[in-house]
Amino acid sequence: MEAIFSIFLFLVVLAIVFVIAGIKIVRQGYNYTIEYFGRFTAVAQPGFNFYFPFFYRVGRKVNMMEQVLDIPGQEIITKDNAMISTDGVVFFSVLDAAKAAYEVSDLYVAILNLVTTNLRTVMGSMDLDETLSKRDEINARLLAVVDDATTPWGVKITRVEVKDIRPPMDIVEAMARQMKAEREKRASILEAEGARASEILHAEGAKQGQVLQAEGRREAAFMDAEAREREAEAEAKATQMVSDAISGGNAQAINYFIAQDYVKTIGEFARSPNAKTILFPVEATQLIGTLGGIGELAKEALGGDAATTIPGRPPRTRPAE
Repeated sequence: MEAIFSIFLFLVVLAIVFVIAGIKIVRQGYNYTIEYFGRFTAVAQPGFNFYFPFFYRVGRKVNMMEQVLDIPGQEIITKDNAMISTDGVVFFSVLDAAKAAYEVSDLYVAILNLVTTNLRTVMGSMDLDETLSKRDEINARLLAVVDDATTPWGVKITRVEVKDIRPPMDIVEAMARQMKAEREKRASILEAEGARASEILHAEGAKQGQVLQAEGRREAAFMDAEAREREAEAEAKATQMVSDAISGGNAQAINYFIAQDYVKTIGEFARSPNAKTILFPVEATQLIGTLGGIGELAKEALGGDAATTIPGRPPRTRPAE
């Protein structure tokens, strides 16, 4: 009886060990390859998996998450024979665990060597200025080449980035001098353009001022001509009135012209710069008579009904009918 119990207990323990040996727990983000007597048969997905022990075993544990691989610094000769130092970084993820495990011996070393050689090829076909200014183009070309080469390995290259490009110190100093000269050239051009614009603005302002002055002189000339025209019209009208008065038999109208010339002549004597004292050998009664004639003429021109008087004579009276 004890022997039977011992055998049963042994079988139970053996079954438990068999079950435990066949259980495969796969972590999230990983895939395990399952081999049957050393030959690949299946891929264990994350979670609980059971395979018969002793017949099946885990071959490779493949990381399916996106991974980062640093590219160590290296010396590269550009197309124009300039020596530069550069390094980079590669982002990739495994899409097929079986291919990544069995199509390439060492996936990480293979990707590293592939990116390194293609980095030399891409940057070696470009000039120094292009390598410094066209990083996006370098990254795009590297990504296309490396991704196409790693497709049989079940790997997807998501990004290839060049981190740093270091030219030699003498080239850096030459570039600094070139940049300084270029900035000084642009500053000189801007100063010249500013001076040119200033001169143009000054010339435009002077031109506009001359135009405005010419327009002002033209307007003043028009106004002077209009004033002279009106003065001439008034003079003509006054002359016509005096002529009409003379033709009507009014003797006082003649005194108008005499008084006008008389006053004008006196004004010219007064405006003379050499005249200090002016003597007028004229009689006061003649001047009064002349002015009286002007007054009578004005009365006749304005009143129409005023009586005509001559200086030195009493006013005429119309006899009663």
